Amino acid sequence: MLIGELAERTGTSERLLRHYERAELLRPARLPNGYREYADSDTAAVLRIRALLAAGLPTRVIRHVLPCTTDGAAVQPCPGVLDALRAQLNDLDRRAADLAAAREVLKDTIAGAEARTAPTPTPASGPGENVRAPG
Repeated sequence: MLIGELAERTGTSERLLRHYERAELLRPARLPNGYREYADSDTAAVLRIRALLAAGLPTRVIRHVLPCTTDGAAVQPCPGVLDALRAQLNDLDRRAADLAAAREVLKDTIAGAEARTAPTPTPASGPGENVRAPG
């Protein structure tokens, strides 16, 4: 199939499919006229690539993981793949902790700013007090 058909089948732009090829995630054959020819199995591969990207994996890791995936996107034990996935998980955990800390700082900053800009209450007269305006 040509790139337009693969794009339609996967909901992925042709530009992104060419990016996947440059990142060595897809390896289409070339026809004599230079057009890319994709195999039917490339449809599933693109869907797996998109799922792995959505999981936060960079293309350099996906390049190693993709050959170890099955149609159901389950990862088979391939040399180095689990180490790469664990490293990515550790990186995501570190980034999540950094974001949580930044969120707390931002919340504290907002709360402090709101406390400083809150209107000061005016004293109200108590029961039985006569408050007269000068005059």
